[in-house]
Amino acid sequence: MLTLLLVEDQQLIRQGLSALLSLEPDITIQAEAETGKLALEHLGKLAPEELPDVALMDLRMPIMDGIATTEVITQRYPSIKVLVLTTFDDDELITQAMAVGAQGYLLKDTPSEELADAIRTVARGYSQFGPGIVQKMMAAQTFQAKGPRDQDAELVAILASLTPRE
Repeated sequence: MLTLLLVEDQQLIRQGLSALLSLEPDITIQAEAETGKLALEHLGKLAPEELPDVALMDLRMPIMDGIATTEVITQRYPSIKVLVLTTFDDDELITQAMAVGAQGYLLKDTPSEELADAIRTVARGYSQFGPGIVQKMMAAQTFQAKGPRDQDAELVAILASLTPRE
């Protein structure tokens, strides 16, 4: 049985996720938190053997956002896997989430059965990414890996290939 900490600031979304995931026979919602601060307070009250397997983490929340919360969880509680579930497919947020230890990154339009499978996958120690997320990460990494001259040359080549109207 997998245990899950659900961290989501929007009550309707949190309740919907909880209801959907409760239908899965092997997933138990251990606790819900509407902010990262409340999630950490909950975890601080638990014995090591009571910690959840996975934290399903929203990114944009008041008081303490999902990036900061993920960083604290992965440092203090390395046994907990963090799976980000957000509406934002922003390159910078993806990079930040992965840099602080998230095991995966999904968008909120992920079908519920795929979300449940992703939770299971992350709990087993594997990474899980929604469609297009890995490509965004690779593109950002490739761009960062190139030196300024390479980037300038690439930009000049792209601009040269455009028609006057483009």
